[in-house]
Amino acid sequence: MQEQIFHLQYAMDTFYFLVCGALVMWMAAGFAMLEGGLVRSKNTTEILTKNFALYAIACLMYLVCGYQFMYGGGFFLTGIEAIDVDATLAGFAERENGFTGKAIYSKASDFFFQVVFVATAMSIVSGAVAERMKLWAFFAFAVVMTGFIYPMEGSWTWGGQAVFGLYTLADFGFSDFAGSGIVHLAGGAAALAGVLLLGARKGKYGKDGKAHAFPGANMPMATLGTLILWLGWFGFNGGSMLKLGDIGNAHGVAMVFVNTNMAAVGGALAALCMSMLLFRKADLTMVLNGALAGLVAITAEPSTPTPLLATVFGAVGGVLVVCSIIGLDKLKIDDPVGAISVHGVVGLFGLMIVPVTKESASFTGQLVGAATIFFWVFATSLLVWYVLKLVVGIRVTEQEEYDGVDRSECGIEAYPEFVASSK
Repeated sequence: MQEQIFHLQYAMDTFYFLVCGALVMWMAAGFAMLEGGLVRSKNTTEILTKNFALYAIACLMYLVCGYQFMYGGGFFLTGIEAIDVDATLAGFAERENGFTGKAIYSKASDFFFQVVFVATAMSIVSGAVAERMKLWAFFAFAVVMTGFIYPMEGSWTWGGQAVFGLYTLADFGFSDFAGSGIVHLAGGAAALAGVLLLGARKGKYGKDGKAHAFPGANMPMATLGTLILWLGWFGFNGGSMLKLGDIGNAHGVAMVFVNTNMAAVGGALAALCMSMLLFRKADLTMVLNGALAGLVAITAEPSTPTPLLATVFGAVGGVLVVCSIIGLDKLKIDDPVGAISVHGVVGLFGLMIVPVTKESASFTGQLVGAATIFFWVFATSLLVWYVLKLVVGIRVTEQEEYDGVDRSECGIEAYPEFVASSK
């Protein structure tokens, strides 16, 4: 009877893990649509190419070395080892809590779930450097980010390893349920490093220092992308429960789904109100980023807040992202899609509110964890971007930027019927 229960729980937890991983993989489509809608039409094909290819790069690099750096799980060049059923059964039989005491799933499903998170972190970078970065320089950075930079900080957080052998974040009470810091703050830090070296788009900031609006080409596409991301986030946060095979965890998964949804609702409505207050207009781009900010804010701990509190957290994230986008423009930090604000700034906020509802977490621990993630990712990313800038260059020419990187980088226009022919 125990063996049958084990097999059933193993199958349920593994299947749940895989389905959630597939939802997170679908977020790649969300990022592609969102960024494709928010850039100008002459840069659409290139941003779509970046999002499609970075997913493939992330999967390959995490397979070859990333998972090894993060969890010490081997290079996986000969396949993922099968579970030893007899040994696993014996091990669980010895546990006081029986088969429901811990998540049990295929190691292959764990790798799949982790690799889509790596791709998500890299997708954050693509939008921030849009419209003026060389395509292959971006791909070169993606190799290092997904194969080394992200896995190393992941080994200190989810992997539980000591930071350069000096300290462990667990000792400080650091907690990041699904990755507000580990994924989103990391992606924002890498994006910020790239943007600072890359510089603003030509004409973005006038001599008076004021930002000039560069409207996105396709708001329906951007809206669809945001809704896809909203859907994928249920896998992002829900899958981080790691298991489904008992009553307690099934209830926990349901609460994570509810809180995730309500945080996005709070973020969207708060951003809508902020845009009306500041601009006297219902700015759709702010509303979309507000929803994403709410999702990022709740990601660090979606299991412990009440739904009302999750809505409040999301709303604060929505207000924060609007203020951050405006603030970065005043600093002349050009981020075409608001990725640094949504994922970096609000990712930090998400980490810092965890102790509000989770007693085992501490503000000191969250601050130490956030600082560790940010400084590691920012410093290493800045170094990689700088080396690429010296060796191959990271920015297209002024003429290529004026014509649009679709022509120079891809040779294909996304909307050939609506723009001047390149011939």
